[in-house]
Amino acid sequence: MTMTDTESKTTPPEESAAEIQKDQLRKLLTTSGELNHPGAFGSVRAFSWRSMLKIKHVPEQLFDVTVFPVMMLLMFTYLFGGAIAGGTGDYLQFLLPGIIVMSVVMTSMYTGTQINVDINKGVFDRFRTLPIWRPAPMVGYLAADLFRYAGAGLIMFVTGLLMGYRPDGGLVGVALGLGLLLVFSFSFSWIWTWFGIILRSEKSVMGVSMGVMFPMTFLSNIMVDPATMPGWLGPVVSNTPVSQLVTGVRGFFNGEFEAAAIATTLLWCAGFIIIFGALTLRAYNRK
Repeated sequence: MTMTDTESKTTPPEESAAEIQKDQLRKLLTTSGELNHPGAFGSVRAFSWRSMLKIKHVPEQLFDVTVFPVMMLLMFTYLFGGAIAGGTGDYLQFLLPGIIVMSVVMTSMYTGTQINVDINKGVFDRFRTLPIWRPAPMVGYLAADLFRYAGAGLIMFVTGLLMGYRPDGGLVGVALGLGLLLVFSFSFSWIWTWFGIILRSEKSVMGVSMGVMFPMTFLSNIMVDPATMPGWLGPVVSNTPVSQLVTGVRGFFNGEFEAAAIATTLLWCAGFIIIFGALTLRAYNRK
């Protein structure tokens, strides 16, 4: 046997690997059948993860869920506590559940601006070409924001503990209160999602959102008891969506079950999702 015959019968490892890869590629291209498209849950999970990755690349956006809420808690407690309740300790017991609600609900506004930025960049045009559940991009945004809301609530609660706050409802009551807050924030965020789609610029979304948010948060029982307000104003303030939410959360924190306030809050949540969810999807499909 000559050297030439030996070389012809021996296939180098590189050539064998290349042939295997060609065979695998050929089989993949010639295989019949349809591709498996992601379901609703898989699509939402993918878009939620996409939103979470933005925090990794732009960590300064966590300022609104870390530093800002703590600043608000310290400012309202030590600047106004003595004047409103006669002492910072008593006022902190009243204020903390409400200020947690205020911070988280105000944080939810930024969902609309993020969606508006992506729309103006043309990102949503690419989303529409994907074989996915239609509302997945919006639901993914809102689902990812739940982690931001939970982080803001926990940071403020721990800060309150360091300042002397003690929940009579224990950790179970705190968990239930934060859970109710997250449900409301997710539902309430559909308003900002709709604004993010129908308005033309990021600044206009922020301006309109602020115009809606400030009356809703300050015309509430977050900082003061509506019983101390004028007779015509107290009943109005007591029955706003935010006031009902604060009453429910405050009750959980204090070891009480405010059934009427909790039921009303959940009804508001259902209304927000049904009305503004439908408006959002209609605007998204026509955009």
